[in-house]
Amino acid sequence: MRWDKLLKLAGIILVVAAVAVVTIRPVFPGVKWLPLTKLINLGLDLKGGVHVVLEAEETPEVPVTQARVSQAMAIIENRVNAFGVSEPLIQQEGSRRIIVELAGISDPDQAVSNLIRTAYLEFKTEDGTTVLTGRQLKDAMEVKDSQSGQVRVNLEFEPDGAKAFADVTAANVGKRIGIYLDGGLLQAPVVTEPIPSGRAQITGYESLEEAHNIAILLRSGALPVKLEVMEKRTVGPTLGADSLEKSIKAGIVGLIAILAFMAIYYRVPGLVADLALVIYGLLVFMVFAAFHVTMTLPGIAGFLLSLGMAVDANVIIFERLKEELWTGKSLHAAINAGFKRAFVAILDANVTTLIATGVLYYFGTGPVKGFALTLSIGILASMLTAISMTRWLLHLAAGSNLVRNVKMYGA
Repeated sequence: MRWDKLLKLAGIILVVAAVAVVTIRPVFPGVKWLPLTKLINLGLDLKGGVHVVLEAEETPEVPVTQARVSQAMAIIENRVNAFGVSEPLIQQEGSRRIIVELAGISDPDQAVSNLIRTAYLEFKTEDGTTVLTGRQLKDAMEVKDSQSGQVRVNLEFEPDGAKAFADVTAANVGKRIGIYLDGGLLQAPVVTEPIPSGRAQITGYESLEEAHNIAILLRSGALPVKLEVMEKRTVGPTLGADSLEKSIKAGIVGLIAILAFMAIYYRVPGLVADLALVIYGLLVFMVFAAFHVTMTLPGIAGFLLSLGMAVDANVIIFERLKEELWTGKSLHAAINAGFKRAFVAILDANVTTLIATGVLYYFGTGPVKGFALTLSIGILASMLTAISMTRWLLHLAAGSNLVRNVKMYGA
């Protein structure tokens, strides 16, 4: 018996088992999900959130056009991304409506209010003349003074805006310049000296979060049209939790059935494939966590489908392996030949599926993209584990001489 091979195999099994326990199972009292799974975001159908239908409203001053609706969608997307919402769904419906779905929102009313707020910034002199607008704004950033604790929003203008601001402050020394947002006065500071730097401040915020929200609105720009909320529907987390629990149970039952079938039907190669499948699952979850993939019900379906394809690859390989053993080849030679003959078929199947997922991701939206993303990640991971990992583990098992009878390898 080759003890070095056996020890390597046993070490791999122990490491994989330890990582699986620490990663997936709740081993600490009061902790439902451990760090790795906490890094995977849940979508609207699993975590809950808000579904909003917005409609562009025409006014005498601003008619609704396709260009303005498209610009409004881009601004809403910028705002949503800045607020840190994971994988939002933003799409146009008809000529005037915009559908927005946001997952994991704790305050739906505030979130919707921030989305539809025009956020039109103006600087006005004492006689009411608008001398500067948000269109000339370059950046806005919230800041909290470490000493005084004062919260403010720092504004930086584009070169033409900076020059205009310098000229206005120079011409209005000793006078007030009002800062307005959507027609409401934020503050009216007295100009004590010209400000040539092109920088201004908005103060008076009660919290850094409030200043952060205003800074996001200013950075994203003003909406080109007025948006009205036509429908607002909250998706409760209870429904999502129930769906997630059922999906997890279905996945566990299916995985146990697959592992049992592979071990019983293919014996030693089946056990090796089971180990590779566990490694595959951990690898996929690590990728999901590293890239903060948002998991939805279609995404779970994509992952389970990729798991089935990983099993299918092992089945093709092991059937080839049996054929090679029947011809009288040695165990190591049969393993090499079986993998070599199965590689082309596995590669063709996976490449064509990846092309399909690429099309789905490019043309799809929301859940369809989630399905395509998780399926493609799973396929790439299965290529690594089914072709490289399984082959190496099978050679390791064969080299240990733990099981010498070739019938235990499917022959």
